[in-house]
Amino acid sequence: MSTPLLRTHALCAGYSELPVLQDVELTVERGEIVALVGSNGAGKTTLLRALSGLIRSTGRIEFDGREIGNLTPEQVFRLGLVQVPEGRQLFDHMTIHENLLMGAYRRTDKAGVSASLERAYAMFPHLAQRRGHRAGSVSGGEQQMCAVARGLMAAPKLLVIDEMSLGLAPVIVDQLREVLLEIRAEGVTVLLVEQDVSSAFQVSDRGYVLEGGALVREGTAKSLANDPEIQRAYFGL
Repeated sequence: MSTPLLRTHALCAGYSELPVLQDVELTVERGEIVALVGSNGAGKTTLLRALSGLIRSTGRIEFDGREIGNLTPEQVFRLGLVQVPEGRQLFDHMTIHENLLMGAYRRTDKAGVSASLERAYAMFPHLAQRRGHRAGSVSGGEQQMCAVARGLMAAPKLLVIDEMSLGLAPVIVDQLREVLLEIRAEGVTVLLVEQDVSSAFQVSDRGYVLEGGALVREGTAKSLANDPEIQRAYFGL
């Protein structure tokens, strides 16, 4: 059996004297789309900050076969763990095209960067049409497309997307979900972190539910979507 691309063991993290995460055990296999869902304040952002090295943690974080818990964010990024942050965090004064190139600024393979850019525009035709527009001037949906495309420009092994559907129209969310299936087919593994449980489970292979800093459910996306407790808590059924 192959080594998981990402695995945490007894992961704990927080801020100063305030603990947030409690013994989180999470696994992402290569080639999967895994959903991590939970309400606001459940600890999702803290987990992402721990994975990327922005905050210190205890326990163990393994990525692509090596321990990364003590690495800097720059080192984690260089290994191929790339995050698309909540709120997009684009360079608003720069064009769409310039934002995409920023995603690849650490890459030295010019031919590969050109191919990635061509692929990004093929996946997101709206961005191709607006490549010369300032990122701050386009719609929220186009900004989210740009943020995902910028993450892909870094040639990630694992793309972590934080709140992809937040504030977007359903038709845009549908388009983004289709892109996730495309990039998974091309070999990119995805960890999708969402409050929108229904949207996350529609596109994922497996999922985890985070509550109060602890994982309280895990399983296939279908089994979690049909779980009566999750339906009551998140779907109002």
